[in-house]
Amino acid sequence: MNPLKDLGNYGQSVWLDYIRRNMFSSGELKKYVEEDGLRGMTSNPAIFEKAITGSDDYAASIQEMQAAGITDPMELFEGLAIPDIQRACDELRPVYEESGRSDGMVSLEVSPYRARDIEGTLADARRYWKTVDRPNLMIKVPATPQGIAAFQTLIAEGINVNVTLLFSNDIYEAVAHAYLAGLEANPGDISAIASVASFFVSRIDVMVDGMLAKIAGDYPEAKGLMGKAAIANAKLAYQVFKRVFSGPRWEKLKARGAQAQRLLWASTSTKNPEYRDVVYVEELIGSPTVNTMPPATFDAFRDHGTLRNSLEENIDGAAATIAKLEQLGIPLKTVTDKLLVDGLKLFSDAFDKLLNALDTRCKVGFKPKLTGQTYMLPAEIDSEVKAHLEDWQTNGKVRRMWAGDPTLWTGTDEGRWLGWLTITGAQMFQLPRFAELSAEIQAAGFTDAVLLGMGGSSLCVEVLQKTFGSAPGFPKMHVLDSTDPAQVKAIEDAVDLATTVFIVASKSGSTLEPNIFKQYFFERVAQTVGPGKTGSHFIAVTDPGSKMEQVATSDSFRHIFHGLPSIGGRFSALSNFGMVPASVMGLDVAKLLDRTEEMVHATTSCVTADHNPGVVLGTILGTLANHGKDKVTILTSPAIYDLGAWLEQLLAESTGKIGKGLIPVDREKLGPPEVYGQDRVFVYLRYTPAPEAAVDDAVAALEAAGQPVVRIAVDDTYDIGQEFFRWEIATATAGSVIGINTFNQPDVEASKIETKKLTSEYEEKGSLPAETPIFEGEGVKLFTDEKNAAALTGGSLAEYLKCHLGRIHEGDYFALLGYIHMTDENEAKLQEMRTAVRDTKKVATCLGFGPRFLHSTGQAYKGGPNSGVFLQITCDDALDLQVPGQKYTFGVVKAAQARGDFQVLAERERRALRVHLGADLAAGLDTLHRAMAEALAE
Repeated sequence: MNPLKDLGNYGQSVWLDYIRRNMFSSGELKKYVEEDGLRGMTSNPAIFEKAITGSDDYAASIQEMQAAGITDPMELFEGLAIPDIQRACDELRPVYEESGRSDGMVSLEVSPYRARDIEGTLADARRYWKTVDRPNLMIKVPATPQGIAAFQTLIAEGINVNVTLLFSNDIYEAVAHAYLAGLEANPGDISAIASVASFFVSRIDVMVDGMLAKIAGDYPEAKGLMGKAAIANAKLAYQVFKRVFSGPRWEKLKARGAQAQRLLWASTSTKNPEYRDVVYVEELIGSPTVNTMPPATFDAFRDHGTLRNSLEENIDGAAATIAKLEQLGIPLKTVTDKLLVDGLKLFSDAFDKLLNALDTRCKVGFKPKLTGQTYMLPAEIDSEVKAHLEDWQTNGKVRRMWAGDPTLWTGTDEGRWLGWLTITGAQMFQLPRFAELSAEIQAAGFTDAVLLGMGGSSLCVEVLQKTFGSAPGFPKMHVLDSTDPAQVKAIEDAVDLATTVFIVASKSGSTLEPNIFKQYFFERVAQTVGPGKTGSHFIAVTDPGSKMEQVATSDSFRHIFHGLPSIGGRFSALSNFGMVPASVMGLDVAKLLDRTEEMVHATTSCVTADHNPGVVLGTILGTLANHGKDKVTILTSPAIYDLGAWLEQLLAESTGKIGKGLIPVDREKLGPPEVYGQDRVFVYLRYTPAPEAAVDDAVAALEAAGQPVVRIAVDDTYDIGQEFFRWEIATATAGSVIGINTFNQPDVEASKIETKKLTSEYEEKGSLPAETPIFEGEGVKLFTDEKNAAALTGGSLAEYLKCHLGRIHEGDYFALLGYIHMTDENEAKLQEMRTAVRDTKKVATCLGFGPRFLHSTGQAYKGGPNSGVFLQITCDDALDLQVPGQKYTFGVVKAAQARGDFQVLAERERRALRVHLGADLAAGLDTLHRAMAEALAE
């Protein structure tokens, strides 16, 4: 069963809203036709722009035209696009013939600059029709009054036309009658003339839902209308179709062999991630219609689409929906008129970008934006990587990834966790809402913003904050992802609570840390501004129906933004978990997402595996891991240095399980080749506007020494979104190559369970369970489990550490896990210790601050390869803070998390030791530093 192919049984043709040159060479288009019943294709400038700027598909053609003296951007575009259209027409020609010349069509759009120009539209259309010279070409013409007039003339001349940007039923009816008039004016054989009326669907819901959200507080019934306007409008359009294409006028044309102008459902990708991703296909199935889907919707419907004759269900209900909107002050004509204007602007803007990109190529030479990834591997590894890429290509694995095929990994639930693949496209349609949020936050006069979250819900925001900072006039962003009471107090002291907005980020709404952060700061803000105003200082980002949503509603939060249940936390950077804080900071979210879309297009299923930057990177990492080179050492330029912290959690939490995985190594001081073992791969993220000669030379030395090195050039900070997406694809690919479920985190959950047991015991008994140290002296205590204790001996701190560090062997890594206040000073001391271990033992070293690493590298430490040697650091808190509504304090929570973490490490038979410092943290770290130096001395 293939739901895509079976749509034909319901009288609906499946078209693809996508054309790109490598679809032909890769065999992707042929598969779509043969396996999925593809019946036609539509194109637009935005797709061409992303393909041209984000790949080398068109490099040779551009260079050939330049050599021939062609430099005009419009000529270049046509020289690139028309051969693609011709090739697509040729491949779909059998469909065209088999369907009686109604399907097998390929659309090419006239210049959007001609939207209000009848003669210009006619000139473009006639020229394209003659140049392409294929009977199954369709010329796309916008549904402006001028476009409709030109359309009628073109039909009369026997040219196939796709009338696009239809939103209004009244305008659609005018288009349908213009089609009849054009046929009537054609004296010849009209049986080969085909036309579709492209009725745009989901964009209506985007606009109407936004209007409904604004009045939902005053009109509770508004919420029940969300997500219904577009489908209702389309169903009523189908009734117009039935009326126009019946009766004496139509029957007369039909007798001459005329084809009905079918309604084509366009804009059928789901723009609101809360809605079912195939809703605009499933609810509009009927005969004879067309649904043109972007690749993601195409793949999604193949995977889980359901079939029924839905188009004529509940027509009365559709009319009632439109009437209710009118009663609420949302006349659909106002919406559709604006959408036509907006749609024309979007098309023109996309065309501007396309021509500007081609103009730039002419002036500076062709260089795709995404060529900044190179690699150097040992010969035997390089051969295996190429073999894996060939396997991915031969077995259609990139396509299977985009289609959500769980057998690419372990065949369990992986298909449920791939919403991140299409989130950027959906987010582009949420830009007005992000812009409104930015304006509102700025107008409210907030001076500071605090993100309360953990792991994937906080690390992306930290990257944005450290990379960009806040725009002028917008609140300064702070990130709290630690239960260390000194850390919580430091955040509180850094802001003015009366002018601070808090973003509570929690997917499930049940994660301990964000909940207690909210409890603490909600109480503190209430004490500052008064209970009645507290909610206006809080925004929630959480999955629909979560406990946090209930809390946010009850506490009258300023806003609630939803996450997407099909996106796990560590893959959520480009979802609302990243874009809402970005909007609060005043970042150019539109620019960030647009740049990211270039990477999305560069990694789609039609791109061959060996040219797919994400798949190539993931294949390298996975192959190396399978050969024991699993320490992914991340080197970053200062301008983008915090990207490494985000990559740590993505790689470790995704791949470190069932004894396998990648161990990310971030912020380890760069050393000469002789301090490294043979278990490394170095990834150098180089910010090209500010190169560092010393780092370049050091990386070159590593390559010369035979170390595997991957280089990624980042040309602009706004390309950070491309890196988010590149690495998400790479991580999913690496997980497949390694043979694990990339999307679960079983050992993180184990640690949470142990922490919950300990905090519950504290609530019941007022204390945590007593512990007995294996050593006490010099102001510190050492703790470990029975098995580790049996392997450790010593009469001093240095002797115990020497014994513990003596358990480090070739191929291992050493990790410092500091449950202490994360400050520059404390990090510097720990960095000195890890560097000393690296240089002495010649092993990879990691450094994490707890409890934040529990939601990051903690998964790999417990579930990944048993090659880690761990030194956990805890302390007595010099100050503590009460968690409102609980008996426990933040200090107790942190202690419980440290103990729970250690207990799971012990259960997994990891080599682990805990050193507990006193309340004077600085003195305790100095003691530890001296003891470490003594332990490492010969």
